[in-house]
Amino acid sequence: MAASVLPFVRGIDCSNYDFTNGNFPRTIGDMVGLRWLKLDQTGLTEAPEELGKLQKLEHLSLKRNKIDKVYGEVTTLPCLRSLNLRYNSLRSSSLPQDIFQVEELTTLDLSHNNLRQVPDGLERAKSLLVLNLSHNNIEAIPSQLFVQLTDLLFLDLSHNRLETLPPQTRRLVNLQTLILNGNPMANYQMRQLPSLTALRSLQVRDTQRNVLNIPSSLEALLDVGEVDLSQNGLSRIPDGLFVLPTLRRLNMSNNVMTELHSAIDLWSKLETVNLSRNQLRSLPESICLLSCLRRLYVDSNNLESEGLPAELGRLPALEVFSASDNKLETIPDTFLKCVSLKKLILINNRLRYLPKGIQYLPKLELIETRGNPDFKAPPKPNPHALANAYYNIDFSLQHQLRLASAAGTVALPTPQESGTLSKQSSLDAGSNTSLDKDNVRKRGRRGRHQQEEADQDQAKILKGLKDVAKDKNHKSIDELKAESLKPRKWVESLEKPTLDYSEFFEEDVGQIPGLTIWEIENFLPCQVDESVHGKFYEADCYIVLKTFIDESGSLSWKISFWIGEKATLDKKACAAIHAVNLRNFLGAQCRTIREEQGDESPEFISMIDGDLVYLEGCRTASGFYTVDEIELPARLYRIHASGPSIHLEPVAVHADELDPRHVFLLDAGRKMFIWTGIKSKNTLRSKTRLLAEKINKEERKGTADIIVCAQGKETEDWWEVLSSESDETYRPSVIREHVTEEFVPFAAKLYRVGLGMGYLELPQVELTTRGKLEHKLLETNGVYLIDCLGEVFIWIGKQSTRLVRAAALKLAHELTALITRPTFAVVTKISEGTEPMIFKTKFSGWNDVIAVDFTRTADSVRKTGADLGKWASEQQTKVDISALFTPRQPPMSAVEAQQLSDDWNEDLEAMEAFVLENKKFVRLPEEDMGHFYSGDCYVFLCRYWIPATDVEPDAKNEDDDPQDDFQCVVYFWQGRDASDMGWLTFTFSLQKKFESLFGSKLEVVRTRQQQENLKFLSHFHRKFVIHRGKRKPVKGEDWTAPTEFFQIRSSGSTLCTRCIQIQADSSLLNSCFCYILKVPFDKEDRSGIVYVWVGTRADPEEARITEEIAREMYDGERFSLQVLNEGEEPDNFFWVGLGERKPYDTQADFLDYARLFRCSNERGYFAVSEKCSDFCQDDLADEDNMLLDNGDQVFLWLGSRSSEVEVKLTYKAVQVYMQHLRVQQPQRPRQLFLTLKFKETKRFTKCFHGWSTWKLPV
Repeated sequence: MAASVLPFVRGIDCSNYDFTNGNFPRTIGDMVGLRWLKLDQTGLTEAPEELGKLQKLEHLSLKRNKIDKVYGEVTTLPCLRSLNLRYNSLRSSSLPQDIFQVEELTTLDLSHNNLRQVPDGLERAKSLLVLNLSHNNIEAIPSQLFVQLTDLLFLDLSHNRLETLPPQTRRLVNLQTLILNGNPMANYQMRQLPSLTALRSLQVRDTQRNVLNIPSSLEALLDVGEVDLSQNGLSRIPDGLFVLPTLRRLNMSNNVMTELHSAIDLWSKLETVNLSRNQLRSLPESICLLSCLRRLYVDSNNLESEGLPAELGRLPALEVFSASDNKLETIPDTFLKCVSLKKLILINNRLRYLPKGIQYLPKLELIETRGNPDFKAPPKPNPHALANAYYNIDFSLQHQLRLASAAGTVALPTPQESGTLSKQSSLDAGSNTSLDKDNVRKRGRRGRHQQEEADQDQAKILKGLKDVAKDKNHKSIDELKAESLKPRKWVESLEKPTLDYSEFFEEDVGQIPGLTIWEIENFLPCQVDESVHGKFYEADCYIVLKTFIDESGSLSWKISFWIGEKATLDKKACAAIHAVNLRNFLGAQCRTIREEQGDESPEFISMIDGDLVYLEGCRTASGFYTVDEIELPARLYRIHASGPSIHLEPVAVHADELDPRHVFLLDAGRKMFIWTGIKSKNTLRSKTRLLAEKINKEERKGTADIIVCAQGKETEDWWEVLSSESDETYRPSVIREHVTEEFVPFAAKLYRVGLGMGYLELPQVELTTRGKLEHKLLETNGVYLIDCLGEVFIWIGKQSTRLVRAAALKLAHELTALITRPTFAVVTKISEGTEPMIFKTKFSGWNDVIAVDFTRTADSVRKTGADLGKWASEQQTKVDISALFTPRQPPMSAVEAQQLSDDWNEDLEAMEAFVLENKKFVRLPEEDMGHFYSGDCYVFLCRYWIPATDVEPDAKNEDDDPQDDFQCVVYFWQGRDASDMGWLTFTFSLQKKFESLFGSKLEVVRTRQQQENLKFLSHFHRKFVIHRGKRKPVKGEDWTAPTEFFQIRSSGSTLCTRCIQIQADSSLLNSCFCYILKVPFDKEDRSGIVYVWVGTRADPEEARITEEIAREMYDGERFSLQVLNEGEEPDNFFWVGLGERKPYDTQADFLDYARLFRCSNERGYFAVSEKCSDFCQDDLADEDNMLLDNGDQVFLWLGSRSSEVEVKLTYKAVQVYMQHLRVQQPQRPRQLFLTLKFKETKRFTKCFHGWSTWKLPV
């Protein structure tokens, strides 16, 4: 074995081992580098002599042992800082005075011992900061103690026999916590208390306090936050406490107070008050002024309903109100406003009713009303009612509102409010605060320069893909098979598989210039050490990465994979695959180059500096299965019941270990024997059989034979395997009962291996549930040791580092030798994802042998220990429709929009425009700036000024002035009718050129028609014109100049103003908008007339902009311009140009109500999200379903490729939305309509600016 790692161990936790009868491990003395050591609850009776060798030990814990004396072993530790000896059998004479002369000792815990006096010499420990002498029999504190220990921060003298403290206590000016609970101090006046100016916590519970022996002048205690005066017989709160300005927690329980002083409101920061078990009849009105109060306990008093202040429920921060064992008949109605309330405990009162609707408080988790015989509980909605459940989802309005409220989306209304609140009152009163915050946050996002340039739709798609990937990482194989019912096109199956490249490559790969090489082992790349770079085995394959800095100063890479001439097929394939994976992981643009042994390119030779050496054979194993049969050593396990599961206790492979009361499992690899004693239980036999079948199926690929042997009917093979370690087959004449009834399995201990700069640590992981191991404790980036006495497992997480793995292997062997173990103990290495069943049985609930049988009754299943609630919660389908309950985003004011536009345009230094013509990008003429065509693609290069960062005057040199910087953003705009070839042309032409010019200062934003971000729109000053067709259309012989009809409209903000060409149809007119109509006089478009039509309700500013656009768009010499107000239309050209005069809308109220919701299961679960107020026709995705609310109707738009499950869940969601609207906006009833693609009505299309006909699928 390699050199021992014990000298490098810095800390180890040996708690809960049995070190009685001289079993303390001698190897502890070899850990000369130990800094901390835990030996809690190990049965020690004295400090082991090996501790004297640990000269660097700083923290020693020996609690919960049977130590009655401490000698020189501890006193010789010069670096000792903390010593914990609580729960032992120490006496005052058990501690030598030398121990207190250690200069570094700052923490000493001697609580729960048999001390009758303060140990002699304790005053010499002048460095002590924490001293705990509680739960002893100390009768007096020597005055000299506090003369020397003036640096104390924490002092616990509770539960002793102290009657007073020495006058020198006033010298403890640094003391922050003083605990004197449970001492007979009736005559102690606490005169030193005002001198403890740093005090923060004072606990004098059960010390015979009264109003006379508590100082009245405590003004100097400015930092006291906690006071405990419970169990003292006080008739009122001492006056001296009212001057404590920072008090946060007050415990006055178990006293005899009959009233509470009205000055309680002086404690403005009070958070917790315990007034239980007094004689209070009422609470003062001033308690309602405690705005920070979170927990109020008034149990076991004489409170009646009239004694509770009417405004008590208006405490904004109140989370817990406990008033059990009183005389309450109800509580004030103001509790309905207590939005933070989580627990309401009213056990054993005279309750008759509670305020109606209190059960719907958004954060309420618990209402306890037991012991109130006349109380009628408020009705609760049945979350599993068949009428509302769908796909095991509760679509009831109250349940969905509760979920939305828990997510912080909307506040729940009370039933009284539900029937009367209008839209304004219900939204503003219910969630006024959150709405204001949302508005500020939303507008703040619009004002942030750097983030507005991001493509919002791409960000949402990426987020959805990440969420799906995260969800899939936590799913089992069975769940993934039945993951989605959504049909997939054949082209979708050609997408790249979702891979977590971090499983193959470390995060810092390719970030530092140099050479990195991996070898292929068992299908995976394993990084090789730099010392063997260039030394390639003929039967192996390698991946070579060269990282360097290119001419632009950016990181660049070259990737090759080398194939040995004798390499196996799996290594060759995996080298090519993982080379591509490495390129994807880095985001590299280079190709992966194949290099073969003996035919390497000069570039490859230069990559490895010409040092290429061929070695015979192979260093790594093939990943294919081989015909070599793995020899598994025989292991014998005794089966014990462990709740609903079983425990496997490893024993020696010998016939003498058999016991007729037990079942045994003998695992011999290709054969698995189950031996059943004549007195063993049938349930254990069945569970053992199931375990064996599971091992055979999951680990042996079904190749093992399972043989059941009953006692007295054993086969020859059974006895041969059981005697494999001896020369002759051994059969005992009598199998005796030798396992004691009191047998308790060894409590498994979980260690996490810690590795630092030159040291190792082995702390125990704290177990959460009943001291049992749980699967969730194992983190993928860690390495763990699981000590089961007869078995030691090394569990290696997928993302753990190589150094920690190597250290764990060494530590496992050291840990095995640390304590006395049976001769059959083994060390097993396990990788994450390959855990065997024997290992899983050590953990609670990890792939239990017997799942819950739901054909049985719930009571009978519950008796087995199965968690029905956990199973039920796992079966619930996840949904998120909280967006349906959020308030509509209010429009941005014109002033704010103008301010944003001015700021963004002020930062814009230059903007160049290009348009795609004849498969290449050319400069866009200046006169065409701001005019876009739906069949073209455009590129805008914008240069933004970035001001220099301010530097502190004293940190800035006189000659070193801060320099301004710039950033270049390229906006790629694609029309609705343009193909994706424009984007491909851009990425391989202009984008490459821009990247070479601007490097890291360049950002590319791809945007589609009517999905532009606000910053881009602001550069056109509300003159953003979108034409139909192409900029230079092909004009054939039959070409005739068309009539052009434009609508000017803004959605949500004046920044979103667009002038879009629409179909020339008079029915599309609306009195609330402005339009431009061009009527040509000849088919060559040489002359004509242009009308600017202004509706009677149109915005005057939009009318002015419309006229300006028309004058700039058309040549005044060829086209005459005429501005028409609604009702002034001429009968000749205007109505002729629009076909004929038709009825049109005169109202546009839908702009104040229009909302578009997307319903999709893209994230792996059904979710509803809201599109921004500036939505467009292209937001209607074929793969999803959409909800459109225009204030009068709600449309359910079904995507042509949405799944049946999405359609059904969308229908249930829209029903909930309609029900919610009837409560929130009763004055505007909605009707529900179903619509399909290609069949949208005008009531639907009018909500979309620039609606055009759908493109037919190819």
